[in-house]
Amino acid sequence: MAKISLIVNGNPVNANVDPRTLLVQFLRENLRLTGTHVGCDTSQCGACVVHLDGKAVKSCTTLAVMADGHEVRTIEGLAADGAPLHPMQEAFREHHGLQCGFCTPGMIMTAVDLVNRKGHDLPDHVIREELEGNLCRCTGYQNIVTSIAAGAKAMAKSA
Repeated sequence: MAKISLIVNGNPVNANVDPRTLLVQFLRENLRLTGTHVGCDTSQCGACVVHLDGKAVKSCTTLAVMADGHEVRTIEGLAADGAPLHPMQEAFREHHGLQCGFCTPGMIMTAVDLVNRKGHDLPDHVIREELEGNLCRCTGYQNIVTSIAAGAKAMAKSA
C-alpha cells in the first residue's frame, strides 16, 4: 500500500491505496465522489476528466499516487461554496448542453480548463477542436458548443 495526501475539492485527504489504483477509482470508490464517470477505461471518451492542479486530466489513466501532494477538483467541487452552480454548469443547464448527462461532468471540466487556457471569447471552431477528446453519444454537439461559449462569457462576468 502507498500512503497519499492530497487536497480534493478543497478538503485534505489522507489514504492508503494500492499503487495500481486509478485516480477515478479512488475518487469514486474511496471518496464516493461519483460525478466523475468511467466511460471507456482507455482515455478516449473524456467522461472521467478532473482538474489536477488546475489542469484537465483524464482520471482513468492517472494513478492515484500521481496525485499525492497535489490538488484535485471534481465536478462536485466546481461551484464556489454556497453557490448553486458554477457559471459553466449553469450555461449547460440553460442552453440544453446535455441529454442523458453521462458525459456532462467531463465536458464541463474540460470546458472550464479550456476557458482558463484560451480565454472567454471562444469561436465555435476552437471549442470543437478542444472537445476532440470528449465524446457524447446523445447530442449533435451544437448545444454543447453553445453552452461552452455562453459559459465562457459568464465566467468572465463572475471573475
